[in-house]
Amino acid sequence: MNAQRTQLPDGRWHFQHGPMDIVIGANGSPQAVEAAHEQAWQRFGGILGELVRELPVLRLPVQGPCPLSGPVARRMWHACRPYRSGFITPMAAVAGAVAQELVACYTASGITRAWINNGGDIALHLAPSQSLRIGLYADIDRLGVDEILGGVQTDGQFEVDSALPVRGVATSGWRGRSFSLGIADSVTVLARTAAEADAAATVIANAVDVADARILRRPACELKDDSDLGAIPVTVQVPPLEPELVSRALHAGLRRAQTLRAAGLIWSAVLVCQGQFMTTAAGASVQSLDNHRGARQAGSVFA
Repeated sequence: MNAQRTQLPDGRWHFQHGPMDIVIGANGSPQAVEAAHEQAWQRFGGILGELVRELPVLRLPVQGPCPLSGPVARRMWHACRPYRSGFITPMAAVAGAVAQELVACYTASGITRAWINNGGDIALHLAPSQSLRIGLYADIDRLGVDEILGGVQTDGQFEVDSALPVRGVATSGWRGRSFSLGIADSVTVLARTAAEADAAATVIANAVDVADARILRRPACELKDDSDLGAIPVTVQVPPLEPELVSRALHAGLRRAQTLRAAGLIWSAVLVCQGQFMTTAAGASVQSLDNHRGARQAGSVFA
């Protein structure tokens, strides 16, 4: 199937190609925005083929010198490199790396801000003095492309302005599109780039875990025969757990997140599991995260 695009009623664009479902918004002069959208569309059409050609290597653990040649593939590998002491493949950063590739089309003069939302992993462009609201969607199992297209009731919000060293947002958890080793409903990370946020969210979500026989796990290869995780057990079902177990799992993830923050790999993170949440609370703090759904936010970007 060839890449397809549709312009939405509010002016955003929806790009789709294979597993990639991307929603793009931008503000600025109409001519600059239109040119950037066209440039992004031309670039988008070639990305999937580039990744497929290097897919066997992209599914291998990160180690040694980078063996990849394509710009998106190399970005994936380098985003995952800080975590190579454990098991990680470049696929942990694929969605963020694709979004980051496209946001480069929106850095031209005349564009004040842009956001590339690749299934909840987001790359940002912010001109000086510009800002964006980032909507936190805690249960990513409920988040699909229809919600991204039509508007989402968020559980919390971030405000990211151009002065912050944040141009990427990513969310991971056992309920999401990709496999997770942990039990987090969601881990949302703000980082320097979208690829770096994607890799870090994966790592932190894996760390939100607790030993309990009621948690159902299966080898990844039994769920998807070509999974890059092979026989590693991934989480497929988490029953309601006692609050103290949930807290223990969140604290384990928070320790990992704080280590990454101290190393300069992330700016902040919010970890959510069964109604509880924890945050590293760096700079861009969560404005609200409670039992009620926040109001719909027109023009927001949703993680």
